[in-house]
Amino acid sequence: LVADDRRNLRTMVRVCVIGAGPSGTAVLRAFKSAQEAGADIPEVVCYEKQDTWGGLWNYSWRTGLDASGQPVHNSMYRHLWSNGPKECLEFADYSFEEHFGRPIPSFPPREVLFDYITGRVERSGVKAWVSCDTAVQDCAYDAAKQQFTVTVASTKGGEERTELFDYVLCCTGHFSVPNVPEFPGLETFSGRAMHAHDFRSAEEFAGKDVLVIGTSYSAEDIASQCYKYGVKSVTLSWRTRPMAFKWPANFRTVPLLERVDGRTCHFKDGSTAEVDAIIMCTGYQHSFPFMAPDLRLRTANRLWCNSLHEGVVWPSNHRLFYLGMQDQWFTFNMFDAQAWYARDVILGRLAMPDRAEVEREWAHWRKAEDAIDDTDEARIRYQAEYVKRLHSMTDYPPFDVDAVVERFLEWEQNKHDDIMTFRDASHRSVLTGTMAPPHQTPWLTSFDDSLEGYLPPATATPEGGRCSLT
Repeated sequence: LVADDRRNLRTMVRVCVIGAGPSGTAVLRAFKSAQEAGADIPEVVCYEKQDTWGGLWNYSWRTGLDASGQPVHNSMYRHLWSNGPKECLEFADYSFEEHFGRPIPSFPPREVLFDYITGRVERSGVKAWVSCDTAVQDCAYDAAKQQFTVTVASTKGGEERTELFDYVLCCTGHFSVPNVPEFPGLETFSGRAMHAHDFRSAEEFAGKDVLVIGTSYSAEDIASQCYKYGVKSVTLSWRTRPMAFKWPANFRTVPLLERVDGRTCHFKDGSTAEVDAIIMCTGYQHSFPFMAPDLRLRTANRLWCNSLHEGVVWPSNHRLFYLGMQDQWFTFNMFDAQAWYARDVILGRLAMPDRAEVEREWAHWRKAEDAIDDTDEARIRYQAEYVKRLHSMTDYPPFDVDAVVERFLEWEQNKHDDIMTFRDASHRSVLTGTMAPPHQTPWLTSFDDSLEGYLPPATATPEGGRCSLT
C-alpha cells in the first residue's frame, strides 16, 4: 500500500466472511493476492456451516435437515454437469489447464468443478482462515463502536460465542431457501411432489410421468436429466412464457398448473396430464435470517439487486458487503471481481462516494437494467458491462470479457439447436486460447460423473497437476 492508502489495519479487529463457497473463497483469494503483493491485510476469518468449503458444489444425499438438524443448504444433485461452458467461468488467475495440467472438455460434471474451485484456494494457502462446521446465528452492528457482533455456533453441538469484527462480507448465496408455490390439491396428491432444492437424482423417475413447473436453468436441466435417465414423459408447465427449445418427442409444454385432482394435473388452457411426480423449479428466496433486520438484503433475483452500491456494498453501512447476489450469467469470475472490489474498499484503496452519489449510481444501473431488451443476449451484455466496470477499479488479472460474451452466445445457439447435445460442443479458453477437446462420450450416454471417469486413467493428470481438498 502507498502511504496515502495505508490505514492502520491494526485497529481493524477482523474481517468476517460468511460462507466458503465460490464467493466466499473469492474473498479469501483476493486478500491473499494482496498479501502476496506485499500489502498489509487484516485478519480474515471465514465461517462455513458445512463440513468443507465449496458451497453449493458440495453434494449431499440429504434433503430437509442435515446431520446437525439444520436445513440442508445445498441444492446440488448427483449427476449434475455444468450447464454453461467452463470457458465462461474460468478464474482469471487460475485456468482449468493450469489446474488439471492439460486441456479438458467444456462441460465438466460436478466433481470436476468442485476440484477446480477448491484447488485454487487450496494452493493459495488460506485453509487456516476457514472455520467449517460453524454457523453464523446473528450479525448486528454497533454504530457507536463501528463494529459488528457476530454470534456463531458449532453445528456439532458446541456453545454459541460472540466475536467482534470491523467488516462483514455475506457470501452465503441465494440458492438454498426454495420458493415453493401452493397449488390446490397438492395436499392429496398421491405421487412425489418436491422442489428442485430436494432433487438429488433423475434415476428415481425412470419410467415415470413427470411434471416440471418453471422455466429456469433448473427446469431445463432437471427435465434433461430425467430424459437422460429414462423418464416415460415430461410435461413442462410455464407461467410467463415457455422455454423455446426443441424438446424430445415425449415432452409436451403447457401453461401453468391450476390444480391437482388425485394424479390428474389441470392446466390453465384446460388440458390435463396424469403424472407420477411434480418437480417445482420455481426459484429461490434471498434469505439472510442471521442478519439484523437493518442489515438484511431484500431483493428479487435480478441483474441489479436492490440497495447494493456497485452490486456489493450496503448503502447505509460501507463496512457490510453482499457478494454473488445477482441473477447470474457470469459466475466465478464475477464473484472474483466483486471480491477484489470489496477488498480494496476495506484496504482503503477505493473511496466510497457520499450517500447521494451512491443513490444516483444505483438508480443509473437499475434504469439501464429496466431498459434492456428482453433477450438473453441483452442480459449477458448488461452483466458483462458490470463485470468490466468492477475490473477497471482493481488489480484483478485482466481477461477479455467481450470474448466471454461470445462464448455465451455460442452456447446459447447450441442450446437452441439441440438442448440435449449442447454439452458435446467444444469452446476456446479466453485465458489460454486452447480449444477444449471433445469428451470421449456424448453427454446423453455418459453415466460416469466422477472426476476419474471424466479424466480417464489413460491420460491421467501428471503428479501434482491438480489439487484435492485433502
